[in-house]
Amino acid sequence: MIAQSTKVVLNFFVEKKWDLRLMCASGGMPSSHSALCTALSTSVALCHGVADSLFPVCLGFSLIVMYDAIGVRRHAGMQAEVLNMIVEDLFQGHPISKRKLKELLGHTPSQVLAGAVLGIVVACVCCQSCLVAT
Repeated sequence: MIAQSTKVVLNFFVEKKWDLRLMCASGGMPSSHSALCTALSTSVALCHGVADSLFPVCLGFSLIVMYDAIGVRRHAGMQAEVLNMIVEDLFQGHPISKRKLKELLGHTPSQVLAGAVLGIVVACVCCQSCLVAT
């Protein structure tokens, strides 16, 4: 929720208008997927320790999700952008040219990094009781 809310606020500063649809949208700064995954991994590390068998599972999951956000999903968005231009050029005036593929799917490395940092910070704040108990 924090990552998605941050998208709305950052978009307001760039576009000068509120767009609450971003609360349910993928892509953009910061990556909420990365934030969630790193918060999970950090929480497990803080509360159970990195020696616990759950930590490598969470870490592996986090790395796969972040790799996917930068790689596969980002490139799918780039391909959608090109396909939208091709359809618009070839089918002007045709009903198919009205349908657009979603272009903002993945994330840039900086968006993933920002999401990861946000996730670590949120996990550290939320897991204060685990840190105090040890």
